[in-house]
Parts: sequence; C-alpha cells; structure tokens
Amino acid sequence: MPAGIPRPQPPPDDRGDLGGLRPVPLAGAPTAPVPRPASPRTALRRLRGNPLRRRTDLLRAWLALALFLVVPAAAPVAMFLAGDTAYRHYTDAAERQKGDRRQTTAVLAHDAPRHPEPGSAEERRTRYPVEVRFTDPGGQARTAKADVTPGLPVGSTVDVWADVHGRITPPPLTTDQIRSRTMGWAILAFLAVPALAATACATTSRVLHRRDLKAWDRAWRATSPHWTTPT
Repeated sequence: MPAGIPRPQPPPDDRGDLGGLRPVPLAGAPTAPVPRPASPRTALRRLRGNPLRRRTDLLRAWLALALFLVVPAAAPVAMFLAGDTAYRHYTDAAERQKGDRRQTTAVLAHDAPRHPEPGSAEERRTRYPVEVRFTDPGGQARTAKADVTPGLPVGSTVDVWADVHGRITPPPLTTDQIRSRTMGWAILAFLAVPALAATACATTSRVLHRRDLKAWDRAWRATSPHWTTPT
C-alpha cells in the first residue's frame, strides 16, 4: 500500500454517536419516577387550588368528572330500556302479522326469466318478480307479483304470504329476527350514550373556549395601555 494512504475501515455502526455503546446507569444513581395519570378527583383538587384557574376551567373539570361517573352507569340502563322496548314492539308486531297474514299457494301466470348463469350460486340467490294468481285469506281470487326463483314455467306453484287486503307480504317475524333486531337497538342505545356525552363535552368546551378568548380580549384591552411605551 503506498505511503500516506490510510487503510480501509469498516462502515460505522449506525447506533448513534456512541459507536454502538449504550449508556450504563451508575450504581446508586436515582432514577426518574414514571409519571402516573392523575385521577379525576386529584386533577379537580389541583385545579381548585390553582391561582390561575378560571371559572370556565372549573366548569370543564366538573363536567368531565360528571360524564366520567354518569356514562358507565347510564349506558347499561339505556341498553336495557331500548332492548326491552324493541323486544315488546317486535313481539307485538309479529303477533299482529300472524293474525293478518296467511300462507297460500300461488300459480305463476307467466314464465319466470332465466338467469344468465344457470347453476351458479348467484342464481340460487336471485329472485324475479312474476305475476301470480292466488286466493287471499278472505277467499277472493287475486293477482299480484311475487318474487320467484329463475326459470319456473307458467303454471308452477309457489308458496306466498298474503294479508287480509289481498297484498303479498313477507312472512311474519320469526324469533331469530325479533332477537337480532332487539340486539341491534340495544347496542345502538349503548353506543349512543358515550357518543352523546362526548358531543356535549366537546360542544361545551368549544363554547367555553370562545368565552375565554373574549374575556382575554377584554382584559388585554384594559391592560395594554399600561404596557405601551410612550413615544
């Protein structure tokens, strides 16, 4: 190797300025305590003893504490009340539907359209509206449109539900449908409580913030002349 040219060195280890070394704490050296979040009661007590606090700050603290205590208790109550009300409503609706609707046999008046993909899973899920003839619960002959499977020829029979007015309707609500709808309303009620609480808290904080800004402007207009250097 020619004189004056340094020997090649390996690339530096990308671990900061310490060359890959990590600082080792000295024995007996005090370690910084890990801060813990203050409880709402501690935060409120500190806020009440702060000489710089404003009335709006205290109001925010009381509002947050109230929501912190009320929401966990109100959410299950709202869920129970909404679920009970929904269950009674859908149970009564199912009983009325069972009294007003009857299952009858209908005859296709026209051929049902064929599906473009015969034998596919989509064909098994598809239903086409086709004109059918049936007898309503009152014994009168009716003609209406019902959803039938693809490819049924004219004269085929299908089971339909009809009410006392001769209209084709869905079947009465089943127990599973009542249960699922009841659970849906109960979950919505449970989630609505914290959502409404968060909205109320955010709206109140925004209103109080605007009030603080206006109070700051008034205080500054009264104080600024004392800070102005005469020319």
